Amino acid sequence: MEATLLAPLPQALLPELQHELELTRRVLERAPVAQFSWQPHPKSMTLGVLVSHVVDLIGGIANTFQTDELDLSSYDELAPAPPASTAELLQRLQENGAAACAALTAATPETFEQIWTMRYHAQIIMRLTRAEVVRHLINHCVHHRGQLSVYLRLLDVPVPSIYGPSADEEYQA
Repeated sequence: MEATLLAPLPQALLPELQHELELTRRVLERAPVAQFSWQPHPKSMTLGVLVSHVVDLIGGIANTFQTDELDLSSYDELAPAPPASTAELLQRLQENGAAACAALTAATPETFEQIWTMRYHAQIIMRLTRAEVVRHLINHCVHHRGQLSVYLRLLDVPVPSIYGPSADEEYQA
């Protein structure tokens, strides 16, 4: 990619990330801590693992600019413990979001062009530019936030408005 094409990336990605962070906060603040061990199916993540994963994905944005790769074989050792409270969960989201926004703000077109790799031992899972990784992480977070909204529905927790009204709440811009 040409650097001139990448120059506006922080200006484009930063508002998108900030908007998605607010929507994610709305959903995460409703996740019932007492149900963190609940899972809708044996093959599904527990609610606690899912909310942690959503928050960790946002943390991955800053990590993408601080490293050249991630080896998933050591991920469990590096991952923070699941949150013990909603306040802790939202604090992690705020900290990871602030770090992600700072990383995007500080990034140059050249750093966006650099290749970043995800692997499992020697197996390459993906090798993308940092710009592509950031977009992937935002999309991955949105995907799991949608999954989380289904968990809330199954637990009979009111689902907040996200991109429009939910069955429980009018749209909040």
